Amino acid sequence: MDQSFDTRYPSVDDLREKAKKRIPRFAFEYLDGGCNEDINIQRNTSEIRDITLKPTYIKDFKGSSIKTTLFGEEYDAPFGVAPVGLQGLMWPNSPEILAKAANKHNVPFILSTVTTMNIERASELTEGKAWFQLYNPVEDTVRNDILDRAAAAGCPVLVLLCDVPTFGYRPRDFKNGLALPPKMAMANILQILGKPNWAFQTLKHGIPTFETLKPYTPEGLNLKQLGKFMDKTFSGRLNEERIKPIRDKWKGKLVLKGVASEEDTEQAIRLGFDGIIVSNHGGRQLDAGESTIAPLTRIAEKYKDQITIMMDSGMRSGPDMARSLARGAEFTFMGRSFMYGTAAMGNKGGDHTMTILKVQLQQIMDQLCCENIQDLHKHLI
Repeated sequence: MDQSFDTRYPSVDDLREKAKKRIPRFAFEYLDGGCNEDINIQRNTSEIRDITLKPTYIKDFKGSSIKTTLFGEEYDAPFGVAPVGLQGLMWPNSPEILAKAANKHNVPFILSTVTTMNIERASELTEGKAWFQLYNPVEDTVRNDILDRAAAAGCPVLVLLCDVPTFGYRPRDFKNGLALPPKMAMANILQILGKPNWAFQTLKHGIPTFETLKPYTPEGLNLKQLGKFMDKTFSGRLNEERIKPIRDKWKGKLVLKGVASEEDTEQAIRLGFDGIIVSNHGGRQLDAGESTIAPLTRIAEKYKDQITIMMDSGMRSGPDMARSLARGAEFTFMGRSFMYGTAAMGNKGGDHTMTILKVQLQQIMDQLCCENIQDLHKHLI
């Protein structure tokens, strides 16, 4: 363990419990919740944990490595920071904290279009290694300008989101005033007063705003007007007509995030994507859908030699990652886990969470006597 490891919080579950005590309830529920009845958010993790792995002890074992190569870049671990919207709401300055930690630990950081740090700052903090996730604008001029900025910032990978054709039905967010248009009720203000550290940090870093979108947002909008502007300006619904000009313009690697079926995988291959992230948006969009591990298994078996297959949603630990990698994911991403870390520990949270995950995964590899990530599938039971 290095100095970034805090023995008070040895797991992501411990960080979650600390985060719950440290930030206002509306912020925690935005982070922690799924949609509708929260069935799929629970299914995501439970079905991953149904997977079991077999150790092989009596062998000439030379040690294991959790390093892996993705799109020609060697990373120190097979996980990265998934794009999360409004990160600064949950803990002030969260995207900067996580970008710095990702750069230190040599893992990818994906910046969301609708988070609270802009493309240029993400690039600066990651030395030009940050990936960018595009929430597709309705207007071609806005889309092209954002793509130009991402290219100028050196982003090596563009992630195109496909699983938000409509906003998920999230009852807690409605009650807390965090739907579009947002509103700040008296109950929220009282919650803020009960979390003075969060309130102070928010004052220090400023009210969270959509930093990447500032050049396209009219000045002086109130919350209701901002909600209408966002609804009018962005559409998550994709088709071939919308994807083709992005593929033609973007010269780097292109990844489709939110894939949950063989049909969309085939479309991604046909349209020239370099990779997919099998995902159900952390259980926040379709409560009646499958867990991520179910389609991942089928997709990996059928398409593993045709496109790079990654996964997010449901993983909370090193063993969860090992199970997902064994089932066919070539790389994994997590969102909530890292946000629990920053909400629980502030500036130290990114470092600490990444250390936990690296140590847990290394222990699993050593215990299985598995020398590299690519061989984990051999340990499936």
